[in-house]
Amino acid sequence: MNQPLDENNETIAHRVCPLCEACCGLELRVSNGKVTSIRGHEADVFSRGYLCPKGVALKDLHEDPDRLRTPLIKRDGRFVAASWDEAFDEIERRLMPLLNEHGRDAAAVVLGNPTVHKMGVGLYGPRFLKALGSKQVYSASTLDQMPKQLSSGLMFGHWLSIPVPDIERCDFLLVLGANPVASNGSLWTVPDFRGKAKQMRARGGRIVVVDPRRTETAEVADRHLFIRPGSDVFLLLGMVHTLFDEGLVKLGRLAPHVAGVEEVQQAVVGYTPERMAARCGIDAQEMRELARALAGAERAAVYGRLGTCTQEFGSLSSWLVDVLNVLTGHLDEPGGAMFPKAAAFAVNTAGRPGSGRGVITGRHKSRVSGAPEVFGEFPTTCLAEEIETPGPGQVKALVTIGSNPVLSAPNGPRLAAALDQLDFMLSVDIYLNETTRHADVILPGLSALEEAHYDVAFPQLSYRNHARYSPAVFAPPAGAWPEWRALTRLTGIVMGLGARADVDALDDQLTLEQLRRSAGEHAEAMFEAVSAVASRGPERLLDLALRSGPYGDGFGARPDGLSLAKLKQAPDGIDLGPLAPRIPEVLRTPSGRIELAPPSLLADLPRVAADLERPVPDLVIVGRRQVRSNNSWMHNLPTLAKGPVRCTVLVHPHDAQRLGLRDGATARIAGRSGRSVEAPVQVSDEMMPGVVSLPHGWGHDLPGSQLSVAALRPGANLNALLDDGVRDPLSGNAVLGGVPVTLSALA
Repeated sequence: MNQPLDENNETIAHRVCPLCEACCGLELRVSNGKVTSIRGHEADVFSRGYLCPKGVALKDLHEDPDRLRTPLIKRDGRFVAASWDEAFDEIERRLMPLLNEHGRDAAAVVLGNPTVHKMGVGLYGPRFLKALGSKQVYSASTLDQMPKQLSSGLMFGHWLSIPVPDIERCDFLLVLGANPVASNGSLWTVPDFRGKAKQMRARGGRIVVVDPRRTETAEVADRHLFIRPGSDVFLLLGMVHTLFDEGLVKLGRLAPHVAGVEEVQQAVVGYTPERMAARCGIDAQEMRELARALAGAERAAVYGRLGTCTQEFGSLSSWLVDVLNVLTGHLDEPGGAMFPKAAAFAVNTAGRPGSGRGVITGRHKSRVSGAPEVFGEFPTTCLAEEIETPGPGQVKALVTIGSNPVLSAPNGPRLAAALDQLDFMLSVDIYLNETTRHADVILPGLSALEEAHYDVAFPQLSYRNHARYSPAVFAPPAGAWPEWRALTRLTGIVMGLGARADVDALDDQLTLEQLRRSAGEHAEAMFEAVSAVASRGPERLLDLALRSGPYGDGFGARPDGLSLAKLKQAPDGIDLGPLAPRIPEVLRTPSGRIELAPPSLLADLPRVAADLERPVPDLVIVGRRQVRSNNSWMHNLPTLAKGPVRCTVLVHPHDAQRLGLRDGATARIAGRSGRSVEAPVQVSDEMMPGVVSLPHGWGHDLPGSQLSVAALRPGANLNALLDDGVRDPLSGNAVLGGVPVTLSALA
């Protein structure tokens, strides 16, 4: 609720920032329809006043003249403004004949990172996917996180049952391949990690960071260890071996809830620290000391993120992180790695507690490479070949939703060329970017400040349980469509209802059908109850989820419980307390136990043994996360784009000397594919020798995009160097780090 301040019509509005996983609470001052300032909301129950530069940039995003505000249709190779009716008519005219002639799998969908930051897209995107009925689904998950989702699903029974460090009570935190000072958590929503790390160390806790770069997080830790990129699996296996070898395994309370301990012990017999040390670059004694410290700490957790996922052993590394947490007695214990309990939308709070169907992969395989389906998706790196390769099932139409894979996926030049071969392409996006420039129709969404917001995914990954709702700060422009309405109209089109289907009637129909599947005979009563107090669209689905969730009012059965009405009366949010033990209730495995030794993961271990025989490359490249440029579209916001050039290649002084590179000069970086990019050199001893780093998401020099600020500093596209045929075989995740390159100075 906006609060009036003075006679000049200045108000204060509260908003949860939708620009990264930290989900910080913001306080906006608004005057005469303009945002005059943004700062952290001190009373926010979750972020407690913390603010990073991205939050301030929300004003830039709202006012960005490059942000699309009307549908576009491509006519004779050029985009022209169109009405919404014209755009939907064009979509029906172009898309439906392709589906009718070639089948549903002739249409593919790519979901980008912004889709999880908008309530309407997060809740209505799945409806569109179901109605479309295509197996050709791709997302950003296979570019950065699918290994963790897969290992969590296999071990705990659901893709989003991901344990996170209980940092406020932790004594020892081991961080691998993650930089939460810059990201404020990733698959771990933890605003102001720097402040929490400082508090942890002040009470006597220790933090150890393992990373090929001495990151911002390493700078606030007690210790930093360099590791060769892509070799986390060797370190982790050495540590697990040590636990068994030295009698340090202690399951504690979880003992009756864990299956597969003996299988894991047998599987790691050959992976001694002494054998692993040379491959990962960490001394065997150091590995043993880390394992002992983890086992000996009263409250400890291991957290691995991007660096552990974007490699050939991503699934094994993600699995072994939680094997360590289990074997040292720190899983599901205060101060350890714990499972949040979200107020709404979490599958692991619904149904019968303690057991379930578990997860299944490989229900079908991609047409060209035979990559297995994981979590209903194929690897994004398979998309270009599915478009290029003729034959039954060839992708002829594409829908992108908040996605820019030409920059974010490996071998973007190949994908860009493939997009030009499509018979039809539709983009739901707020920008004309490097990917959407290929579209035939673009449907824009609203500004984040023009619609209500509730984080659908991130309370399932938060360091503390909470619920927060943000009303719209501004009314949307007349005639504008929020994404949920556009996606509902698109759902109607692919259902065969036509381009002028009644959006409200279809929303009612689909919501009631969804309720009948989940609530049975109570569906009609629940539908009437929420429809009486919440408007159609995402707010109605939110009210349903809150009231039927673990803290909900049960539609009157628990009067003190949560509802949307109650949340609207709490502008600071509602604190639902610290994380609490949830095993066995959280489990959704068929056995009702933690599956410590999933067969598919054990079967993948021989690849590790084989890799020990491979020579270590002379020079490899890794990406890096920067607080001002998490995603490519953030480069178009002046607040984030100003300051020093950030797309630089970091090179250790020894490597710079032997390669003839000097600070500030331009280097050519070439991959094994022969593709190359150029970037300014930044000589820094924060890099491990033999490793260079280039940030992700740049390359804004492609013709046809409309990102005027980003184009001033286009930067070099790291992903253009990478091979789209190399991925983790279990999860399909792209390999983005530890890739061999050569560096040479330009004259």
